[in-house]
Amino acid sequence: MNGTSSIFLEQSPEIVWGAITNDEHFSIWYAPGSKWSISKLEVGGQAVFTLMPTKYNNLKEDESIEMKFKLIEITYPYVFSYQTENGDMLFIFKLTPQNAGTQVTINMEGFNQSLENLKAYLGGNELPHK
Repeated sequence: MNGTSSIFLEQSPEIVWGAITNDEHFSIWYAPGSKWSISKLEVGGQAVFTLMPTKYNNLKEDESIEMKFKLIEITYPYVFSYQTENGDMLFIFKLTPQNAGTQVTINMEGFNQSLENLKAYLGGNELPHK
């Protein structure tokens, strides 16, 4: 996956920042039904993501996958990045102020549904991808 996933949101970078760095908010829109836990929002901190079964993955009803990440960059309110413990995957969220809103870009393809959920969540609408 060499491309990116991106979406324009009407909210300010500060508002969007809260939705991607607060584990309770993150858990609502990103892979709904799964759980994020961020120990401390600081470089070197740990995040744990527990992926639960949905129609978007192949997990069986009683299965889950736990993934651990290290927080790499936290530049309020513009860059939030984390990588897998073994360092093989790096996720970078870039927030760019644009036209009284924010362009959100993830450094990988395949996250458009998650970003559509983020847009709906911040707009107070029902999530399109549950």
